[in-house]
Amino acid sequence: MKIAVFGSAFNPPTRGHLSTLARLTHFDQVLLVPSFSHAWGKSMLPFATRCELVSCFIEDAKLTNLSLCTLEQTLGQSGDAVTTYALFSALELQYPDAELTFVLGPDNLLNFSKFYQSEAILKRWSILCSPETLTVRSTQVREAILAGQDDLSPWLTPSVAAMVKAMALYLHQD
Repeated sequence: MKIAVFGSAFNPPTRGHLSTLARLTHFDQVLLVPSFSHAWGKSMLPFATRCELVSCFIEDAKLTNLSLCTLEQTLGQSGDAVTTYALFSALELQYPDAELTFVLGPDNLLNFSKFYQSEAILKRWSILCSPETLTVRSTQVREAILAGQDDLSPWLTPSVAAMVKAMALYLHQD
């Protein structure tokens, strides 16, 4: 079994994320892993809320190989940030017969040497750099919402946009 692991803050999940995921159909499964506690201290909505957004996003995406993975929540209970190395070590135990591939964007590839145990990651697991074909940053979306933008469809899938509006998410500065 070939499993791609796509981690992100998903704060919120965007059409940019979707443009990358749509190119991963050759994997049996693609795990979407919301950050529980960001390694570089990003401010994010509560984990449970972002997981709900990811569930809506998966429903909208209509890609049968996508699934939500909340393993970081278990790994992050100590209060420390969850590293990619720790996540993959745990996933390897959960899926002992799978070929795991770490999917990252060009921005993270440029900073890969800063990842904890980056050399060990390269030796143990596959890495795939997959830039999005539609550049949409979650920061852009949050700024647009703060600025009063009502139509979120250029950036968000329908169910994610509906949840953001219904729950009045991102209406306050992070």
